[in-house]
Amino acid sequence: MKVISDLLRRLPLAALLMTCGLACAAAPNPDYAIVVSRATQADPEWRRVVEVLSEKHRGVVIVYDAAVEEALPKLRKVFPRYACFVATPAEASGEFVAQVHRLTRQLDDDPYPDCFWGILTGYNAANALRLAQHQEPLTIGKVLAGTEIPLDMCEQGRWYSEQEAGRWARKQPGGKIENLTGPADTTEVMADALTKYQPGLFVTSGHATERDWQMGYGYPNGEFRCEDGLLYGLDTQEKRFPIRSPNPKVYLPAGNCLMGHIDGTDAMALAFLNSAGVHQMVGYTVPSWYGYAGWGGVDYFLEQPGRYTFAEAFLANQIALINRLQTYFPDLVAAKLDAEGKTRSRIRLTKAAREAGLTADDARGLLYDRDVLAFYGDPAWAARMADRPKAWDQSLTETNGLWTLEVTPKRGEHTFEPISENGSQRGGRPIVEFFPRRLEAVQVIKGAELEPVITDRFILMPNPHGGELTNNYRIVFRAKASP
Repeated sequence: MKVISDLLRRLPLAALLMTCGLACAAAPNPDYAIVVSRATQADPEWRRVVEVLSEKHRGVVIVYDAAVEEALPKLRKVFPRYACFVATPAEASGEFVAQVHRLTRQLDDDPYPDCFWGILTGYNAANALRLAQHQEPLTIGKVLAGTEIPLDMCEQGRWYSEQEAGRWARKQPGGKIENLTGPADTTEVMADALTKYQPGLFVTSGHATERDWQMGYGYPNGEFRCEDGLLYGLDTQEKRFPIRSPNPKVYLPAGNCLMGHIDGTDAMALAFLNSAGVHQMVGYTVPSWYGYAGWGGVDYFLEQPGRYTFAEAFLANQIALINRLQTYFPDLVAAKLDAEGKTRSRIRLTKAAREAGLTADDARGLLYDRDVLAFYGDPAWAARMADRPKAWDQSLTETNGLWTLEVTPKRGEHTFEPISENGSQRGGRPIVEFFPRRLEAVQVIKGAELEPVITDRFILMPNPHGGELTNNYRIVFRAKASP
């Protein structure tokens, strides 16, 4: 017995736990919460989805009875870094998306989102389980788009114009951007590219509904449609092209109406998740007109390659949207919308809004976009663009509780301008840096004139575009880790 005791004393803790058969008793990870309805948790197939997420992340499971808002007290107590809402297609409605938006802003008193979140759903439980099981991170080298994108920020990629028939561009690895001419009907080309080119990011814009994506915005072109959870192309001659694209990817329908609206199992979002290899996607649950929520993905994810994961880029833009409301229309930060997406709150144009050239339509647009962009997938799964030189460098360092955000321009007077202006509400977004852990007791030591916003999760610096450019921008603040 003494020999065994001596051996156990010399074993590392992990080995000791394994030896004693206690490894499975590891404490849950409060940084990851899985939120699920009691009805979904009671279904054996969907319960397996929750179990896999819990095993993968050692997550805390929070079960609610009728409304997802019931999870708020436990979410506040846990205060996770990631919250994954497991939902069946019947649950993942547009209203559910809006409820999750509002819920994840209520964990503390500031108006900003308090965690990275995603709704994990699928065409069926087997589809959701496949997404839950996937672990390998994705570094995106290839990009495919049905609208113009900044190819110079990609290792390689192709885009096909939604405005001009036959116009497309290509960038090969290590090469320059080529402007080319091709067929006016790009249905077969796009279906073939998804299947064989195997992009890690797919970007679209233009007209869409829950049942289709129309590839031509300014001219007649084909469509992507879905049937029984499968995506396919249908050209202008009614010829059908099946799409089989199993490689893991993320989908950014930046300017599409309704692509994120799940109104039944025939929804396009479910077909992308089920048959097109999409592991994470965003998408409007309503018709898109203002565009701040959707096109922000280009600003943060595409134009700052490698800086953010797809989930971080989504949250950074939600933070930017709330900050824009708070800066220019503070009376509307907590405003509620009716069933038609309108507010009864009085819109007051502040001096700051007038000086920035903003109108009441901007206020309505920001409110309209605030809670209607869905994020589907496991928010902790890391998908990011391959790292490339960016318009500015930014770094966050910490020494003995003293934190420094430093931003260094790299493109001279054009540093803080959008690289591509295609889309709506492009450019001007603030610089956002996420903290590796929650912070509190923040005291700004240097850089207060830059008007930073610092919460427990992030620091935001307003975009310097339009002001006098300096060699670098530095904000120094003292803070300590939250308990």
